[in-house]
Amino acid sequence: METRSRPRLSPRLRPRELGDEATTSRSRVERIGSGAVISPMPLSPIHRHPEAGNSGSGHAPNQDPDDSGNRPDDSEASDSEFLASFGRSDASTEWYSPEPDGYVPGRTKFVVVIGTVMSGLGKGIFSSSLAKLLQDKGLSVAPIKMEGYLNIDSGTLNPYRHGEVFVLDDGLETDMDLGTYERMLHLNLNRRNYITAGQVYTEVLDRERRGGYLGRDVQMIPHVTGAVKYKLRELAMHGGRDGGPADVVFVEVGGTAGDYENGFYIEALRELAFEEGPGSACFVALTYILEPQILGEQKSKAAQLGIKRLMEAGIQPNLVACRAKNPVNETVMEKIGMFSNVPMNRIFSMHDRDSVYSIPEEMRKASLDREILSMLELHDRVDPVHEDESRQRWSGFATLLRSSRSRSITLGIPGKYAALRDAYASIDKAIEHAGIHLNCKIDTQWIDTSDIENANDAGTVLEGMDAIIVPGGFGVRGVEGKIRCVEHARVNRIPLLGICLGFQVAVIEYARNVLGLEDADSTEFAPDSTHALISELPDQKQLEGIMGGTMRLGAQDVTLLPGSLASFLHGGHTTIRERFRHRFEVDPAFIERLEENGLRFSGRHPKHPIMQVLELPLDRHPYFIGAQYHPELTGRPLSPQPLFMGLVAAAIARVDPDFASSEIGRRWVRHSNGCTTPA
Repeated sequence: METRSRPRLSPRLRPRELGDEATTSRSRVERIGSGAVISPMPLSPIHRHPEAGNSGSGHAPNQDPDDSGNRPDDSEASDSEFLASFGRSDASTEWYSPEPDGYVPGRTKFVVVIGTVMSGLGKGIFSSSLAKLLQDKGLSVAPIKMEGYLNIDSGTLNPYRHGEVFVLDDGLETDMDLGTYERMLHLNLNRRNYITAGQVYTEVLDRERRGGYLGRDVQMIPHVTGAVKYKLRELAMHGGRDGGPADVVFVEVGGTAGDYENGFYIEALRELAFEEGPGSACFVALTYILEPQILGEQKSKAAQLGIKRLMEAGIQPNLVACRAKNPVNETVMEKIGMFSNVPMNRIFSMHDRDSVYSIPEEMRKASLDREILSMLELHDRVDPVHEDESRQRWSGFATLLRSSRSRSITLGIPGKYAALRDAYASIDKAIEHAGIHLNCKIDTQWIDTSDIENANDAGTVLEGMDAIIVPGGFGVRGVEGKIRCVEHARVNRIPLLGICLGFQVAVIEYARNVLGLEDADSTEFAPDSTHALISELPDQKQLEGIMGGTMRLGAQDVTLLPGSLASFLHGGHTTIRERFRHRFEVDPAFIERLEENGLRFSGRHPKHPIMQVLELPLDRHPYFIGAQYHPELTGRPLSPQPLFMGLVAAAIARVDPDFASSEIGRRWVRHSNGCTTPA
């Protein structure tokens, strides 16, 4: 194999902006794969401005050391030629591409997915499905979503505009695509796996204020792009299995090629691929094939122009995925291949399917995993034993996915954002997982809570529902409708799951209609209520006016009452760990009174009086449970979330008397025959 060799930079020709910190730079010659890669980069992302102290250079801050009149020696001339070969005409041109200490270029490969034509095509689904194929082969994969908006995180975004907010274990509020990655890859991600333009710009500007750029005029290139590359390399080093290096980083760029917002990401990725060397990166263009009903045929022109826009940004796609309503025909794929310089075997039809969980197998049939292994030279990292075991596990799930459902139920979800299903994406997936594992077809009805508030009787809107989920939310709109839903489910013994705000309105409903506290409410909606059963958490009261990232966020331990329904659903465990996103809690002053009247708080914080799970005994209701946390965030296709499994099982038992005697039924159905612990 040919080995690329580049001359070593002399210390005097490193960028003068480094001052005395030039000693912390190095020229690295690392033999990776088929070649040697040399690049002078600072080990640390932060450098001290030379005017902040003695630079030790013997020159004024703005004086070039080579202005002394000394002629450069031969090695320096070679260095100048080396820099010039990269478009840098002289040694004074800035070279800024920081990387973490200990980073090995070329060790981690990068698969970059960029959309064209339009957003919302399923870049996260494609990327996570492809990542799963490599993960199944034993490779360590690390996904990252790169958003172009200036928000620091997704916490303050309107769900109508951007879908649900997905909370990670470490409390970061992220895009819903992070949920797709966690479910498909069975991983718990963290803040390294998600960046926004707001994060990048804030970091760059903060660093400039600290003198970290040594007096340079801070620019999009190289400073902003350098910050992006640093984050990607940091993930490559620590985003793999057990915090080690990843074999492959999957990069999803939000938006589409040509957007102003993500242009600096695309430029950074172009630079990254160049700096890491040949065979280090694979670019995927995800495009859309139009099929106007009036024409009755597929049209590829929009896709061609979208890919052209990507190529104009310096990105040559190695693989093209074509989203479409129907399978993409060969003629269209040939056109796409000709205009994108991509061979036919690397063009994939990603047409609509009944479930996203069928896509990995379709990719495998199209040999996309083998193409990636070949392009990135990863064959030597494949573990055949691990691959066989992983395929067997997924094969069992795929069999359930394809099987015809012998049972069916109707499940109602009364929510504030019911018009947009993406606002409850994880709930939707948790329901799907439960239906697959319980062999049940679930007809989900999304109900606007305003419709229930305006109806004379909640039963007219909820008629025919076999189970009800009251999801989370914020603000007073629709709250009374949710309270009426809880009352309808409790009185009519309809299986109910309340989540976050749904947990809180269940407490309010019980206080109003069982305890007789007619004005029971939450300080979020009625600050002057004399019976405010729901009030702000103590640490929230001092945060007035501060919105983003200030709630009780992330994974917390929950202690479950032994013998409770909640403990039973979790396999008898008395400690679980779940993800929270709330500012309000059940006021501890009312807990004793509520429990004396039959409402059981079966899950609590291990150290503080924060109620986290409630339920009614089985002799009073077949399935009435609420969680202050968001159980939907931890559901996985191979390990469905217990509270959703219990809800669907209870709903099936309500409509199918024979379910209790079935194998699945014996595992999940609790008989309301007066017992106080699940059967």
